Amino acid sequence: MQDPAPWQAWLEATLPAALDLLRRMVGINSFTGNPDGVNRLGTLTAEAFAPLGFQPAFVPSTNAAWGRHLVLTRPGRTSASVALVAHLDTVFPPEEEARNHFVWSVEGDRIFGPGTQDIKGGTVMIWIVLGALRALAPEAFESVTWKLFWNSSEEDFSPDFGVICRERMDAGTLAALVFEAEGRAAGRSLVVAARKGRGAWRATARGRAAHAGSAHDQGANAVVQIARTVQQIAGLTDYAAGLTFNVGSTTGGTVANRVPHEAEARGEYRAFTPAACARGKAALLALAGPGDVTSPRDGFACEVGIEILTESRPWPRNPATDRLADLWVRAGRALGRDIGLQERGGLSDGNQLWDAVPTLDGLGPWGEHDHCSERSADGSKLPEYVLASSFTPKALLNIAAIRELLREAAPGGA
Repeated sequence: MQDPAPWQAWLEATLPAALDLLRRMVGINSFTGNPDGVNRLGTLTAEAFAPLGFQPAFVPSTNAAWGRHLVLTRPGRTSASVALVAHLDTVFPPEEEARNHFVWSVEGDRIFGPGTQDIKGGTVMIWIVLGALRALAPEAFESVTWKLFWNSSEEDFSPDFGVICRERMDAGTLAALVFEAEGRAAGRSLVVAARKGRGAWRATARGRAAHAGSAHDQGANAVVQIARTVQQIAGLTDYAAGLTFNVGSTTGGTVANRVPHEAEARGEYRAFTPAACARGKAALLALAGPGDVTSPRDGFACEVGIEILTESRPWPRNPATDRLADLWVRAGRALGRDIGLQERGGLSDGNQLWDAVPTLDGLGPWGEHDHCSERSADGSKLPEYVLASSFTPKALLNIAAIRELLREAAPGGA
């Protein structure tokens, strides 16, 4: 970007309208399990992008309980295209927002509210960036086809969204740019170049019930067995390999005067590489079989079952992503900023796309406390917020990098 001043002036003049759009989006509850709210947000999003020339397509989710995915398209003059990706849903049920009075509120530079950071702020970032390109670099803006994708259920398990995106991408797709919030370390902005994969699991223990008073030794306690099994599962964590296991919940038993015959635990494992994910999955499945909790009377053993519920592939570091990341690093350098790379433990839609087209993540604004709605009087707990001051500098960075991406792809480009 030879002279960022005109771009900065345009962005600063547009920021009030951008934040008003964010305010309207935050005012719509779009909890994944609230399809009406998700669909209302999708409609508002389509309306916001219509003046930029985008045509909407609403695609039903394969899960009838969820809202519609949104695809916006603006055809360009060439066969090249760029995909920009975000999601519509948030993790906050309406009753949680009401209980914690978690609504749009501005405190200095911080804007609190559900989705301000994850990820309605990312949608607004897309709107700002494309608006600036259309206003100040119309030739570049009109040269490519823009394909914008919003997942209706990213906060849950939605492999159908990846299929929708990949079906609409082709050899001319230069990049998939994901607008989850940026990372920061010691004040340094970070883009996301890799993400962990995830497997959700369920462990069950089947024992034998007995009267806890008169026939205690006849029972095989499933709750005790599941307690031992989850200790084994937690012990599979290997930080050196980037492999973690989390026990998220346990249930079991019925009443205190009965030796429980069944119990269950649920959790997840995560890792950055396919090999580590495979190793963790194999070790987990190997725990299935006869347990070590038995009936003292006759040796009847509890039975342990392990089930993999869902799997999301890891997004490992790869040359295509690294080449994209280098554009952002170089663009930052030209703007006098030091941009770094982050490997993030959480999932995003990038996990479903990285091996189809070059993919980069973390292109949204910066904030903190995503997935949190609580606020304590002493300030030790704060809900999700985004910094208003993070929009303009991040938009400048994204614009500079995208313009270089388009320049390199153009005939006669570098």
